[in-house]
Amino acid sequence: MGRRRRKRPGGTRTGTPQQSKPTPSRAEQRNIEARARLEPLAAGERPTAVTVAAVTAAVLALANLAALAAGVEVQGRRPGAFGVIAFSAVMLVAAAGLWRARYWAVLGFQMLLGLIVLFFSTLLLIAASSVTDVLVCVAFVGGGGLLFYRLIRAMARIQMPARRPPA
Repeated sequence: MGRRRRKRPGGTRTGTPQQSKPTPSRAEQRNIEARARLEPLAAGERPTAVTVAAVTAAVLALANLAALAAGVEVQGRRPGAFGVIAFSAVMLVAAAGLWRARYWAVLGFQMLLGLIVLFFSTLLLIAASSVTDVLVCVAFVGGGGLLFYRLIRAMARIQMPARRPPA
């Protein structure tokens, strides 16, 4: 029986000498073209999606602190002060980082948005007992998902900090 020849990742078969570098795939070619079209942020520039995320994070933090100070009850109980203050602190740090268009802040806020969308789309939507509950869940999932999507392009324009060699 004859031996089968397998293709190598570079597009050449075994047994044949590789003459030149393999051409990039169509997907990689599209990625290269998309990266070439991106313009890095100018000094002091902040994309609209990042501004919206910064304002959203600040409003969430301040609203939670105001609700704690007002003694608002959730399902008949007051939430723990430590949890509310910790969440508000995280949101204020995120808002400050987003306002300064920092990569880590956008990435962290996207993680929180992903969790919020997951939470509202699964746990709360399953337990929804009225049309109003469903509409609130859909609004949070739609708004959070849209902001998440918009932040992806903004993150591509924010330059990730260069890694420093270990000391």
